[in-house]
Amino acid sequence: MTVVTSDDGSGQSRSASSVADEVAALGYEQARDELVEIVRRLESGSLTLEDSLRLWERGEALAERCQEWLAGARATIESARARRAAEPD
Repeated sequence: MTVVTSDDGSGQSRSASSVADEVAALGYEQARDELVEIVRRLESGSLTLEDSLRLWERGEALAERCQEWLAGARATIESARARRAAEPD
């Protein structure tokens, strides 16, 4: 069995599942800030292909986490609006 690893830039390799668990534990602002830093590093063009791929994979996980937070916030707002609209005047 092959274990996929990812590098968060710290030089330490981690399994894909531990990276997913780690990213899942992040708050929106933490995930967004790390994603911004990854984009900056990728845009610098100074990384090896292997490092770029690892960062890109982590960036994808971070972007997905941010989308989850935003979807949750949107659902909370829509629910609150629906409750308010259902209240008698």
